[in-house]
Amino acid sequence: MADFYIAHEYWFAAVQLILAMFGVGATLTGNDFRDVAREPKSVTIGTLVQLVVIPLSALLFITTLGLMGAIVVSIALLAAIPGGASSNFFTYFARGNFPLSICITAITTLACLFSTPVILELLVGDYMPANFVMPRLLIMREIALTLLIPLSLGMLYLHFFPKSAVPVSKWSIRGSLLGIGLIVVGSGSAGRLDIAAFGLDNALIIVFLTLLFAIIGWGSGRLTGLKRADCSAIEMEVVVRNVNLGILIKATLFPAAAVATAALGDTVLFALLLYGTLQMLLAALLIALGRRSAAKHPA
Repeated sequence: MADFYIAHEYWFAAVQLILAMFGVGATLTGNDFRDVAREPKSVTIGTLVQLVVIPLSALLFITTLGLMGAIVVSIALLAAIPGGASSNFFTYFARGNFPLSICITAITTLACLFSTPVILELLVGDYMPANFVMPRLLIMREIALTLLIPLSLGMLYLHFFPKSAVPVSKWSIRGSLLGIGLIVVGSGSAGRLDIAAFGLDNALIIVFLTLLFAIIGWGSGRLTGLKRADCSAIEMEVVVRNVNLGILIKATLFPAAAVATAALGDTVLFALLLYGTLQMLLAALLIALGRRSAAKHPA
């Protein structure tokens, strides 16, 4: 399993992302995006937080703590990826503004075609090996092929086959989760997920980064006077990030088979999976708090 995974890591990462985005696309219609015009303030704030505030906060976080090396690349990648598709469903369960969540996810997902490579280059350019060149076009191609096209195909599937779209979406997302599981098993069997090598200090850094994102998400909507449901959607968008995309970019930039960057890639993968676990725990808390708040202050 270990050798097979190392040789085919990219395809494990690509397939799980394609399945996830196709599954999400099969739940979206054109009507979902019309809410952008109805909620311009909330959509604008949510988008700016994702594309501007989070990367700048990550930069401040890195410089304030004087971080170096692979953990910087990990933080930059987490800041550069958009909100995850599951944030939409979590927003729904938290009694947040579901259409707003979908709109912000869609906009930032489209924007990441250009924003992700730019943010990565700005944040990690000084921390990479001297001969490393950020492959902007390669990252853009991967995002287009494995994220935007599957998302569009999912929407087309819903349009032409609405009766079967729901079960197809569910099984696609389940397949993506299975893919993540196989990545964890494959990486673990190959000795790539070593907590001792990752280090307690790095683990605490990712914990604090998660809390920082949560504080930004919680405060951005409230400080700008948005409604409770809109605040819930934005905080979930900020916390729940597209770790699936992060894993693919990691596999593209630092493949498991590349000995020269193996240690760096292992750290980035561990950080992504750790953040993915923490964001699920935090999302569960936000759902509980959101439902309680909605019960006390019904719209």
